[in-house]
Parts: sequence; C-alpha cells; structure tokens
Amino acid sequence: MRSVVLSLAFASTSFAQLAPPAPDGTIRPTIGSVERLDPAINKLIPEDAKIEVIAMGFEWSEGPVWDKAENRLLFSDVPTNKVYQWSEKEGLSVFLKASGYTGPSGYGNEPGSNGLTFDNEGRLLSCEHGDRRVSVLTTNGGGKMTVADRYKGKRFNSPNDVCVHPNDTIFFTDPPYGLPKKEKDPRRESSIFGVYSISPKGVVSVVDGTMERPNGITLSPDSKTLYVAQSQGGKAWLVSYPLDASGKVAGDRKLLYDATPLTEKDPGMPDGLKTDQQGNIWCTGPGGVMVISPDGKLLGRILTGHRTANCAFGDDGSTLYMTADYYIVRIKTSVKGTGF
Repeated sequence: MRSVVLSLAFASTSFAQLAPPAPDGTIRPTIGSVERLDPAINKLIPEDAKIEVIAMGFEWSEGPVWDKAENRLLFSDVPTNKVYQWSEKEGLSVFLKASGYTGPSGYGNEPGSNGLTFDNEGRLLSCEHGDRRVSVLTTNGGGKMTVADRYKGKRFNSPNDVCVHPNDTIFFTDPPYGLPKKEKDPRRESSIFGVYSISPKGVVSVVDGTMERPNGITLSPDSKTLYVAQSQGGKAWLVSYPLDASGKVAGDRKLLYDATPLTEKDPGMPDGLKTDQQGNIWCTGPGGVMVISPDGKLLGRILTGHRTANCAFGDDGSTLYMTADYYIVRIKTSVKGTGF
C-alpha cells in the first residue's frame, strides 16, 4: 500500500522537469507531454502548457470533481475506500472515509467510491462500488442517503460514473469492476452492464443495456447529447446518444470515436470524460487524455505516461485535473469546462 504524500517539497528527482513554485514555495514536478495532432488543439491547450503533479501516493485515484463552493478538488481513492480533498491553500487531506463500502469486513480490491459529481442543489453524488449504489451526501450533517441501488428489484453491479442533467435526471454506468470477482461474482444480480437514468422522481430506467463495459459518462454543454465511454478490449469506444428536452434518449446510439487502434500501442481504455464549453470531449484513455471534437475527430492527447482514469475541469474552469493512477495532475487549458 502506498502512503499518501502530503507535500511535494521533496519530490523525486526522477521527474525530468520542475513546475514553477506553488504559492507556498513548493516546487512541483511535471510529467508527460501534449501530442498535437490537429492545429485546433493549440486553441484548447497553450503550447507551453505543462502537466503538473499536485499530489501522489494513491492506490488508484478516480472520479475527480471540482467543488466550486469550497474552491477544492474532491477525488476517490477506490482501493482505500476514501475520498480526498485538495486545494491550493490547504493542500491534501481525507474528506470522507468509508466512501463506497460500509460493510463489516473487506470487500474485494476496489470497495470505495468511484465517480463523483454535484447535483443541481450542490450536493455530492457518489457511485459506490462496495455498497453498490448511487448516493447523495446531505448538506445538513445527516450523512449519505441512497438515491438508487437496484433496478426492478435487482441490485446494481458497481455504479461507476455519474452526471446530472439540468432537469435533475441522473445518468450513471454500472459495469462489474467493483465486484470482488468482477463479472463472475456470485453476488451479481443484474444480467446487464447498463447505462441507467434516475428521474427527478426517483424512477430508474435503462438507457442502454447492450454495452459490454460502459464506464465514463457526461453531457454536452447544451445537454442535448449524452456521451459514454466503453472500456472493452477490441471495442474501446466513445459513443453518443441524442437527448430530447426532457432528458430522454431520442435516437440511436452513435459510435463517435473508436480508440481501439490506440490501445494497441498505449496502455489504457476510454474511461472518464468531460466536455468543454465548445463541445469538445476530454476522455481519458490510451496514453492519458484524448481530446476529441464534437464530430469525432481526435485533435490531440495529453500524454501523462500513466494509466489515467478520469478528469475534471476546475479552478475558474480553465484547468483540467486528472487522476493518473497514483498521481493527481493538472494542466492549464485555453477553454473552460462545461458548467463554468
């Protein structure tokens, strides 16, 4: 088990470059590079942008979300069953223990929370592996409440990632990654690895029950398109669904980008994703983070050099934070994320 490093003042000299000092004087290392495949990427990521390490030492970092009210980043460390918080001013600390599993004993290798987001009331939503539910953290000190934990009486596998429509509909994915024995786990009740929605009244519906490994999920800036990443060998896809004004799927699923060829040379599968205000999709995957145009063209990649699980825009919306295995890293962007 890796111990969490609270300060990078004595960062490893194995990093090739050093970032400018933080406000407290800490020298932060930088890693990786930006692969620029189309001139359009230069309008999204400054040519001198560096991938800066802000924290390290986690088991498997996931599910970042920017808390605008508190000016901090929240993210999951799935194997250790914790959510951490980080801010420029306060640094790193544990935000929540037993983030995804509250049982009396161990529960596999990935019991904690995974994807995190805020609902339209500013409450934290969590996809919990061990407790197999989507939960909401109440704002009055009352702890967590279950939003949904089953469909037609059958428990979910391990809710993975989540996003919220302006009309309060919640979308989430449910692959088997959090089950101790994955798809072969005897606890498994659902016959599908579904993409689901939860209506404002709490009704759970299947958006798509045909994907093999649905993973990351997000909405376009106008909320007229739902994007889902699939982490499946040979079918490493980013797909899209048209939505009507009520947040319901209004047409066929479309294959927006096939990352399968990239998986043959770089580690990683399409995973977490976010959109920017121009409609581009920032999707973690082979090599780091793929930047894909709304019409499905790969514009470039942020190559972290590590398996990168998820990402989120933060600060004023023009910083992309990434969970890259045991690192938390960030890069400045020239475009703001959706919601800022």
